[in-house]
Amino acid sequence: MELFAEVEPNQKERIILALKKSGHIVGYLGDGINDASALHAADVGISVASAVDVAREAAQVVLLNKDLGVLVQGVREGRKTLTNTLKYVFFSVSANFGYMFSIAVASLLLPFLPLLPVQILMVNLLADFPAMALATDSVDPEVIDRPRRWDVRALTRFMLMFGCLLLGYQATIAEFRTVWWIVSVLTGLIIMLAVRTQRPFFRSQPDRWLLIAAGSVAVVAVLLPFSPFAAALEFVPPSVSLLGIIAGIAILYGLTMELIKHLYFRTRT
Repeated sequence: MELFAEVEPNQKERIILALKKSGHIVGYLGDGINDASALHAADVGISVASAVDVAREAAQVVLLNKDLGVLVQGVREGRKTLTNTLKYVFFSVSANFGYMFSIAVASLLLPFLPLLPVQILMVNLLADFPAMALATDSVDPEVIDRPRRWDVRALTRFMLMFGCLLLGYQATIAEFRTVWWIVSVLTGLIIMLAVRTQRPFFRSQPDRWLLIAAGSVAVVAVLLPFSPFAAALEFVPPSVSLLGIIAGIAILYGLTMELIKHLYFRTRT
């Protein structure tokens, strides 16, 4: 730890800019005229209600009470919100990339569309329910303990790595559209539960509503081809052997996902 004392206003700003250039996220607390430039330069400028007008206007956060505990709680809630937002973004871009890329490739190799438009819409519709539950999902403590930034390059790498993984397990089974559709829904749920945490999925407890939504969608995906709506969606009931193959694909996909996730996050630490 380094301590600076008796610094000039421009030196405060230079210190903050140097920290930001080094990759740190910087907060600054001040209430005087001499703090205005530093408050403006910081990622988060913090002042108090009794501060001078210039300081209050330069700050992003103004404390009405003399209690820094409010900041701690605000930071924790903000990091939780950002983490759950990133979960949704990672799930959406990787899953949708995988779905569309696999369909595009399969369409070049097959004499028929691997999935009909209405079937693709059903995949997206069912995926929306557990995806909305990500907003209230629990967050691992180690994720809240340190700040995070939006990283577009990391998001692109994540999309390509996990999206291409969806391609590998979907295009080789009889009764193609029905089985592909079921597998698409199940693998979408698996990727959602996997990317919501950097831990192995069984060591991170999801929120109750997320589990309920994901479980309900999985049941609907398996039972829909047996329902009266199957004909309208052009599904056929899969045989017991095909259901076993679907289960095997889902398990294999989940194990592979955990391996890829481990390798991905290990290269980023």
